[in-house]
Amino acid sequence: MPYSSSTFNIIMHVRCFTLYMLILSCSAFTSQDYSEALEKSILFFEGQRSGRLPPNQRLRWRGDSGLSDGSTNNVNLEGGYYDAGDNVKFGLPMAFTTTLLAWSVIEFGYSMQNQLDNAKEALRWGTDYLLKAATCTPSTLYVQVGDPNMDHRCWERPEDMDTPRNVYKVSPRNPGSDVAAETAAALAAASIVFKDSDPPYSKKLLNTAMKVFDLADRYKGAYSDSLGSVVCPFYCSYSGYHGFLELNIQEFQQYKVHSDIYICSLIPGSPNFQAQYTPGGLFYKGSESNLQYVTTSSFLILTYAKYLNSNGEAISCGSSTITSESLVALAKKQVDYILGENPSKMSYMVGFGQRYPLRIHHRGSSLPSVHDHSARIRCGDGFQYLYASSPNPNVLVGAIIGGPDNRDNFSNDRNNYQQSEPATYINAPFVGVLAFFSQE
Repeated sequence: MPYSSSTFNIIMHVRCFTLYMLILSCSAFTSQDYSEALEKSILFFEGQRSGRLPPNQRLRWRGDSGLSDGSTNNVNLEGGYYDAGDNVKFGLPMAFTTTLLAWSVIEFGYSMQNQLDNAKEALRWGTDYLLKAATCTPSTLYVQVGDPNMDHRCWERPEDMDTPRNVYKVSPRNPGSDVAAETAAALAAASIVFKDSDPPYSKKLLNTAMKVFDLADRYKGAYSDSLGSVVCPFYCSYSGYHGFLELNIQEFQQYKVHSDIYICSLIPGSPNFQAQYTPGGLFYKGSESNLQYVTTSSFLILTYAKYLNSNGEAISCGSSTITSESLVALAKKQVDYILGENPSKMSYMVGFGQRYPLRIHHRGSSLPSVHDHSARIRCGDGFQYLYASSPNPNVLVGAIIGGPDNRDNFSNDRNNYQQSEPATYINAPFVGVLAFFSQE
């Protein structure tokens, strides 16, 4: 007899918890450690906020910024997130970040305990902005605030920024299927998160998601073709938009085939193994911000393991059978490496553990806080802080940076943005990953 949805959820939760306990029994970290890391991974997003900060802002060294964003086009684009260490609001990584935050809550919200409300607040900060970007003007999606080429010529606090705050959009005349579709995914995923706690908001998110997806689907084109140098080489459309739109109309079984192939490519010893790992065991994809691939892959691995476990299934990788336990162990290896179980004994999450990066590539963190130094620090005057050898005066708690190279080496150099810059899209999937391992 088929289970009711509530019974199924209970059974799945028990199975996941049992699996988790087996993995945790040989861990270098306790559930309390993972809970601490979870709290800090969410707190990080408060350091990336743009707009007017709320009274409950916990990272107090930040101040209001970007309050007139959108005014040059007579629209309100205040809010949202700075994606990394600069002061530009890029729409594609913000949408991806929002999607992964929502997905983290959907899959592992039951394990977040007292951090669930903070995770939802971080998510809402992103969706509130995306709603503005999608509804300011009919058949238009605003996808960026700030000229990155001008912004990168300065080293200044977001509270001081005086570089052009140009706004960029996609529309039927200048299509951007990739960024619009990702924005639609973010809004739709968030609508699931808020369905029970805030039904009117959830409905608004879903209705807007459908309108934005219609823009993506009806007017096809890569947004980097429309916007050129203001999105490239920063966040170019490398894979295009065709894959996303086509995958959405395929049968579920084809999703599983694609997923199995990807998972098998990560498993050492599998006939389909294609991944690269450092000598210390870290998944390595690229020299620039490698940990973005690690956190996202770990999230996908854990999510897949969850569904394999709940259905009593395994993956066949050629002649090898890969169980959910094997996948959780692989993800845990990556998590523990990031948190400090690595050859350098360095935590790559700022503020976690005894040893973590002190000189990260981040303007607001590296410059004196506006609360300690109220005088404006102009565009070129801030570079003295970029090149200084002293630690950042403001700790961006919870930030996960780009990480070590393919030999496990890390320079701890603020000017080495490839290794030392944090980003919202590194942290977002890690929220769900840490929630899984924080179960008591």
